[in-house]
Amino acid sequence: MSNTNQQPKPNAKALLPIALFLVLYLGNGVYFQYISPIEGQMGFYVVSVVLSFTFALILAFAQNRGKSFEEKIHICAQGIGDDNIVTMLFIFILAGAFSGVAGEAGGASSTANLLLSVIPGRFAVPGLFIIACLISMAMGTSVGTISVLAPIACAVAKNGHISMAFCVGVVVGGAMFGDNLSFISDTTIAATKTQGIEMKDKFEANLKLALPSAIVTLAILLAYSFKNGGASMGNFDYNLWQALPYFIVLVLSVLSVNVFKVLLLGCFMFIVVGICTGSLTYVSGLSSMGTGIAGMFETMIVTILVASVASLIREHGGFESILSLIRRKAGNKKGGMLGIAFLTMFMDLATANNTVAIVIAAPIAKHISEEYGVEPKKTASLLDTCSCIMQGIIPYGAQLLVAANIAKIASFSLIPWLIYPFVLIIFVTISIIKEK
Repeated sequence: MSNTNQQPKPNAKALLPIALFLVLYLGNGVYFQYISPIEGQMGFYVVSVVLSFTFALILAFAQNRGKSFEEKIHICAQGIGDDNIVTMLFIFILAGAFSGVAGEAGGASSTANLLLSVIPGRFAVPGLFIIACLISMAMGTSVGTISVLAPIACAVAKNGHISMAFCVGVVVGGAMFGDNLSFISDTTIAATKTQGIEMKDKFEANLKLALPSAIVTLAILLAYSFKNGGASMGNFDYNLWQALPYFIVLVLSVLSVNVFKVLLLGCFMFIVVGICTGSLTYVSGLSSMGTGIAGMFETMIVTILVASVASLIREHGGFESILSLIRRKAGNKKGGMLGIAFLTMFMDLATANNTVAIVIAAPIAKHISEEYGVEPKKTASLLDTCSCIMQGIIPYGAQLLVAANIAKIASFSLIPWLIYPFVLIIFVTISIIKEK
């Protein structure tokens, strides 16, 4: 077996599996999205991210003939068996079950409609932003939040004669805020577990960036509302009992209750509330939990594949090659933090998936943070924040594609109205510059 205590020498060729993944996934995505689109299908989902990483893993195994196949299997097993990876996989299972049963029980729509019913028409647009922030924090998914709120944003835009792209862009920004902070978001799980820290620590570090950005965004939207008036919100049906579990989960998460306990309690509450209100049956409740877990399978498989590829790349000297480049350019703590930020944003730009980007960048980021004395909670915050920034901006990401499809507009038309992600970039930059 390999001597894991021996530091590998820098070897840029060990990064070829990542290059292959980018060519297969990004290349095919661009081709099928913009050059030869397939009707009714998003281009970046034609070639599976799992398949792309499988080819990358095959290439990683083919490298470094100095090690036997059995030794490489052992290296992969060590990477997959890391405590943080295993914990992350278990949380993904529970998060999927929670998301599935909450949606089937009517929790998301009732929560959104409840909040919408108390917002004055003049403040319809700022209200959409606040609701998107809260729903996304409770649900732990930006795409799910957009799916629930984008149709409502379209109605607000039509009723108030407001730009469709503006209203939908506001929802996307709020969804990314919540996704970045939520305790049950897969990005939070990935960022914290790969850096070996508690979720509350990352939450505190993130809040210092996300909250000021949200306040500035809200101020801009309020100024717009006072200048241009509001919109007729309409009537929205909701069930208070169906919304209640989301608020309880949100409060317990902020109070730093163990995420496993929170998710299990959330599943139980939604099953009870759903059955009592008639939105769920015993069969549909169990079925929805299973469907939710199944929805996490791709993320879990990608996590396992990335852990394997990353372990081999690290063993072959690929990470050391990146670190040596950053050492030449960084020189200090600020440079290290910039390196983490750019690395994460590049990975998201390439993969169009913020969770995958974090999982890929996290092992390298951990080395950088140790080398330059960056606190693990700040590293986790940069991973989560920078991936969410890029994911909320790229026109070929799931968030903008889903939003654009619902609104029947081009995803590129949303970019100028993504106020929150652009404000967040400014605050992240300021935080790095101010770092001592």
